[in-house]
Amino acid sequence: MTTDAAVAREWLESWTDVPGLEGLVVKNMNQPYRPAARAWTKIRRRDTTEAIIGAITGTLTRPQLLILGRHDETGRLRTVGRTVALRPDAARQVAEHLAAAGPGHPWEGVRFAAAWGSRDVLDAVLVRPELVAEISADRAVDRGGAFRHPLRFKRLRHDVEARDVAGFGQGPATAVG
Repeated sequence: MTTDAAVAREWLESWTDVPGLEGLVVKNMNQPYRPAARAWTKIRRRDTTEAIIGAITGTLTRPQLLILGRHDETGRLRTVGRTVALRPDAARQVAEHLAAAGPGHPWEGVRFAAAWGSRDVLDAVLVRPELVAEISADRAVDRGGAFRHPLRFKRLRHDVEARDVAGFGQGPATAVG
């Protein structure tokens, strides 16, 4: 426990390199834990990384969310997460480069959960899995290698090809470029 912001910042940067540690909890010094109460604040470390856009919600001209993937060790495109709603400027940027998926998309017949652990399904539109998105992600990754919390779209990475994106299950890693 510390009251020194510099020490807390150092902990956030160094301790979250350990698998399973997502961030810090901020609370008053004498504040006890209360089950089912949201009295404490969790600060998660966020890093940037890349993922392949494999599907969207909305339309090709007005995408709302991006459904992202990475290739596993066999080369199969696996879902790693989805973004929060795109800002209008980001949606326009992405729409300019989207193309409808042809037959043989690796996610044909796949249903995407609306939220982690949810039974609700997203109405997804498959796209050609060629565009690479730079995303911001926290450190929470499930055992299957997917991000547990929604991702934040940062920009398209025209300088990175889909085949060069980090492999499935590698979690967040600081982006280069």
